[in-house]
Amino acid sequence: MTDTAPRSRVSSWRYALSTTNPPEGPIDAVTRWIVVSRAAVLPMTLVAGLVAGLLAARAPGVDWRWLILAVIGITLAHVANNLMNDLYDTSSGSDTANYPRALYAPHPILSGLVTRRALVASVLVVNAADLVILVVLALVRGWPVVAFAVAGFVLSVAYTAPPLRLKKRGLGEPDVLLVWGPLMVGGTYYAAVGSITWQVLLASLPYALLCTSVLMGKHTDKIPYDEPLGIRTLPVMLGERRARAATLGLMAGFYLLIVICVLVGALPWPALLALGGLYRLVTVWSWFRQPRPEQPPRPVPVWPLWFAALAFVHLRVAGPLLVVGLAVAAFAGI
Repeated sequence: MTDTAPRSRVSSWRYALSTTNPPEGPIDAVTRWIVVSRAAVLPMTLVAGLVAGLLAARAPGVDWRWLILAVIGITLAHVANNLMNDLYDTSSGSDTANYPRALYAPHPILSGLVTRRALVASVLVVNAADLVILVVLALVRGWPVVAFAVAGFVLSVAYTAPPLRLKKRGLGEPDVLLVWGPLMVGGTYYAAVGSITWQVLLASLPYALLCTSVLMGKHTDKIPYDEPLGIRTLPVMLGERRARAATLGLMAGFYLLIVICVLVGALPWPALLALGGLYRLVTVWSWFRQPRPEQPPRPVPVWPLWFAALAFVHLRVAGPLLVVGLAVAAFAGI
């Protein structure tokens, strides 16, 4: 019995981390907060940190202490963003029991996983921890670190919070492109090295395209829900057909930009290993050429999200392959 309980808890954590949902039955506190924080999508940020770290690996002045601290910082920022989005969308009335946020996974407040007060407290605690990290990095690297962090925080808050509510104005997708590219990768690189070049900023964009493709897929899935509420995401403005085409363009653009970055010297040539992800793009391409099905043709734990799940499957292949390529370059001194 003593062995079974820990194994059961670990299985519960794994399930929540792979599906964003808790397993059936009672759950422990760790599983609850994995679900509440949407920790299943945090690898998107960890990969951004790895890209920055591997780009910085052979740069003069790199300090691994500040790199690790910066990666922890951007991961906490992602957690805070997830929590704040749920808080703001619930307060504004956007998140309801029939809205996709409460359908693809339990909504923290609406499902009763946590109280509103607990969610507010968690937002304050995570942001406070991030503030401590920011102060430390600012002391060793100077004001540019503050600029990166403040820009990221402002865009994260403005994504759903008034008065800007970028998501409702078709600006949420460019927001994510900027945050997961120049701000996350560029900011982490700067924290590690103490300087930054245009090549690094350019090299931050391919992976940002992948992250944006996931959001485009998610917002395409939510068109029937968002349009009646006046939430004018970019896919709502484009319509489903053009939104699907635009998402395919982002995923294909990842490979084109990888090649361009290698040609101009922004990425080392082993980064071309990322082109191995084309096989996964081929498998999801045909699904994106068709309208969203009424029912999932195969089990999808996050249904009614369909295109988001497909884009995430592609990201989980292409992103790690880019990291492998950069790791090969770093270890080989290329």
